[in-house]
Amino acid sequence: MFNLSRPLFNGNIILDNIKKLIQNGRNNNIPIVFIQHSGSKQSPFKKGSTGWEIHPSVSPEAKEFVIEKEHPDSFQDTELETLLNKLSIKNIIVCGLVTEGCVDSTVRRAYSLGYKIELASDCHTTTASHVLTADQIINHHNEVFKIFSEVKETKDIMFNTKQVS
Repeated sequence: MFNLSRPLFNGNIILDNIKKLIQNGRNNNIPIVFIQHSGSKQSPFKKGSTGWEIHPSVSPEAKEFVIEKEHPDSFQDTELETLLNKLSIKNIIVCGLVTEGCVDSTVRRAYSLGYKIELASDCHTTTASHVLTADQIINHHNEVFKIFSEVKETKDIMFNTKQVS
């Protein structure tokens, strides 16, 4: 997502926060699942392209999971729900790109499937649209996400293997 014609809002800050969440999860032996978007042939996220690759600063480790998706909803036509069930995971922490697309769709679907969700409010981003600034989109969605999840800053997300998986 760092190769788009419009820059990601606070992209490097978001990337640092994602790294903190991942490291905290690793330190607490929490399963980490990367969702990798595979776009169409015309998409900047076409499988195998630079835009498709997971950013090298947050690369998955051998024991972690990577699930490819073709839709904004990370559950649609993927093995995500099967994997979470296999791992007995009922609580998920969501972060990533893009706020009004993949993050929004995934949070709403996870909620409808009965997962307890924590959304890292400072750990998702987007680009500006022709109607709203990226900051407005993010702030609006953080308010909407409160309907479906606990919205917390990265520093306030606690990893407890007895409560959060």
